[in-house]
Amino acid sequence: MTGQEAVGQWLRLVVADAELSPYLIGVDLDRLGAHLAASLAAALEGQPTPDPWRGLGLSEAQHRRIVDYLAGVLWALGLPDDRVARARRAFAGEVGA
Repeated sequence: MTGQEAVGQWLRLVVADAELSPYLIGVDLDRLGAHLAASLAAALEGQPTPDPWRGLGLSEAQHRRIVDYLAGVLWALGLPDDRVARARRAFAGEVGA
């Protein structure tokens, strides 16, 4: 599975979440998906990456749930735990932690 496909699964989970989906109204999901795929690739390589979710006005709890969705997708794909943790830290704003 490609990074773009993983991001597609991630976005589907977020869009299906009744509390999170209103934040995506009017958002170009293709553009967001491309940005997320590039950010995910960088995060998995240990590179710092800006978090595109931060600009949507989510609460901290909502943002954590989005990051949890990402972790779930990556674990389901069989990525090693260290890479899943690296991606979680990057999108949780803990790059370098």
